[in-house]
Amino acid sequence: MTSNATSNHTNYGYLLGTSGVILVLLWLGIYKFTPTEAKAIEPLVANHPLMGWLYDIFSLQAVSNLIGLSEMIVAGGLLIGFHVPLVAYWSGIAASVIFVVTLSFMVTTPDAWKVSDGLLIPNFFLIKDLLFLGISISVIERAKQKMAHQ
Repeated sequence: MTSNATSNHTNYGYLLGTSGVILVLLWLGIYKFTPTEAKAIEPLVANHPLMGWLYDIFSLQAVSNLIGLSEMIVAGGLLIGFHVPLVAYWSGIAASVIFVVTLSFMVTTPDAWKVSDGLLIPNFFLIKDLLFLGISISVIERAKQKMAHQ
C-alpha cells in the first residue's frame, strides 16, 4: 500500500485503541500505589521467575510502586508518541514488554486456570492484555513507518 493510499484512511480505530491502552496503563499505574493493589499483585509478581526477586530487595508496596511508575511512564510515552514517532516506537516496545510479562502470569501464577462447568478457563482479567499487546505492536509498526518517511 502506498503512503497516498494510507493517508486516505482515518486513524480513529488506532487512536481509540491506543488511548484505551494509555488510560488502562495510567489508571492501573496509579492504582498500584494503593495497599489494596500492592497486595493483589503479590501472588502474580512473587511467582514470576523474572520478578519474584524484587520482594527480596523491596517492600510489598515499593514493588507495586515501581511497577505502577513504569506503567505511568509508558502511558505518558504513548501519549507523547501521538506526535513524536521515536517516542511512540520505544513506548510501544515498553508496553509490549509489560503485556507479555502480564500474559506470562497465566503460566507462572498458581491457580490462574480453573475448570468451570467442565471447561478450562483462565483468570479473565489477564486475557485483555492480549488485545493491549496487539495495539502496542501496532504502535511500533506505525512509528517505524512514520520514521521511515521522515
